[in-house]
Amino acid sequence: MELLRKWLGHPEDIYNLLRFKMGGYRAVMPQWPLQACFLVKTVRFWLAPVMPVDLRHAVCIFYLVLRALDTIEDDMTISLDVKVPMLHEFHSYLYQPEWKYMESKEKDRQVLEDFPTISMEFRNLSKVYQDVISDICHKMGVGMAEFLEKKVDSEHEWDKYCHYVAGLVGIGLSRLFSASELEDPIVGQDTELANSMGLFLQKTNIIRDYLEDQLEGREFWPREVWSRYAKKLSDLAKPENIDMAVQCLNELITNALHHVPDVLTYLSRLKNQSVFNFCAIPQVMAIATLSACYNNKQVFRGVVKIRKGQAVTLMMDATNIQAVKAIMYQYVEEIYQKIPSTDPSCNKTQQVIASIRAMSLPSSPMVSRHHYSPIYLSCAMLLAALSWQYLSTISKATEEYVQAGEN
Repeated sequence: MELLRKWLGHPEDIYNLLRFKMGGYRAVMPQWPLQACFLVKTVRFWLAPVMPVDLRHAVCIFYLVLRALDTIEDDMTISLDVKVPMLHEFHSYLYQPEWKYMESKEKDRQVLEDFPTISMEFRNLSKVYQDVISDICHKMGVGMAEFLEKKVDSEHEWDKYCHYVAGLVGIGLSRLFSASELEDPIVGQDTELANSMGLFLQKTNIIRDYLEDQLEGREFWPREVWSRYAKKLSDLAKPENIDMAVQCLNELITNALHHVPDVLTYLSRLKNQSVFNFCAIPQVMAIATLSACYNNKQVFRGVVKIRKGQAVTLMMDATNIQAVKAIMYQYVEEIYQKIPSTDPSCNKTQQVIASIRAMSLPSSPMVSRHHYSPIYLSCAMLLAALSWQYLSTISKATEEYVQAGEN
């Protein structure tokens, strides 16, 4: 009933969940081209919107290859003397038809066990796509190996780590978009903007996943920042340190927000609708997540997630640059309203929000992106009550799809 009350407070969520279920999902749900369709669950939900077949294949394979590489990096049961050479040489496995790895204990180990299927699909791609994927895979493997034996100390190193694990993904995707000729060459050539696309997503995940990473023995918050608030990163989770922990959290969110202007510039260059949707959806999910996390003690106590109905609304709204700007404006305004006057990062947060406002300020007075009449709201609430059982049993595929967007 608590969840129902939350939904009744957001009737647009109910409407969009129903619209999504009744057919709206077709605009954003993946259309899987692979023989290895059983591997789909390892790939993020925005992976394959309705794109031309050759690009869809390339993007799909790109993500599966990087998921396999990431699975090796994440597997704490693989010794460093085995893992480091594997990361350095992983790009070469793409050209070895029989290579696979059967010893992983990670949840996504299937991408390693069935790697011959993935590498076969890779070798069926056009050479221009193969070259991009192989090059990014090589650079990422080397970067991952570098950070296996050292922690993220400075903010510069935080940027460097995020570049290796996510910025390179943005660069690789941008090169694929340009290689397909759906987008202009500048999209693939401007690596700074493409890198920011990846950094914004990766920093959001790192910030949100503080507690999960602590429980699994991983540390990605930069020492240069957290050491100003605690002696050990794990100390931030202690109840007596919660005020300092939230101040540290706010400083890192402020750091991440500096990428938003680059994100908006990048998205404004895209011409193809399916490419735009593909790129915009995760970015609006990220800004919504940062808004939910900002000044929120719950980050150190559990999991902070945006509502599923909210996620669906974002997916269905983020279809053009003006809509994305409005979404960004909405969430940075939410953050602005929550800035404590005593927060050490207060001025920096206000400054970066001012720069985002300058790029996303609506040309007309800001209004809600949703308009519902009182009669419609009443009908929506009645429909919600009558349909509660139905909504609680929405198909597993749709549930997994939306959950993936929160990761």
